[in-house]
Amino acid sequence: MKLHELKNVKGAVHRKKRVGCGEGGGHGKTSGKGGKGQTARSGGSIRPGFEGGQMPLYRKLPHRGFNNYNYRIEFAVVNVGALTGLDAAITEVNAEVLAARGLVRSGEKVKVLGDGEIGRALKVTAAKFSESAKAKIEKAGGQAIVG
Repeated sequence: MKLHELKNVKGAVHRKKRVGCGEGGGHGKTSGKGGKGQTARSGGSIRPGFEGGQMPLYRKLPHRGFNNYNYRIEFAVVNVGALTGLDAAITEVNAEVLAARGLVRSGEKVKVLGDGEIGRALKVTAAKFSESAKAKIEKAGGQAIVG
């Protein structure tokens, strides 16, 4: 088989739709765009929720309540079990140490959760601790410092 002998599978290639080339082609006159007006023009589209100038539903309904999504504080989560995997030479753990080891991104606030076990005393500094994480760290002889 040579390159010039290759053929497409039957049904793989379609004819290009030629619009606006007369009524006989099936796509003449308005070229499949319907009647006149804004939507028949190129680039003419109506934004979502627009009701032709009538007061839209989203403006009729009352807006109540408060949404804190834009002002939330996101924490990078690290489990107590992940702290055990750090080098034995490390005794003080903070956000910079965790970022250097690839457990969190640099500049993120860290929250330590209590999943897993810790076998050695570590001085852990983080923005937040869960109660179980704090208890496990202190039980192992370490310190949980909020900062």
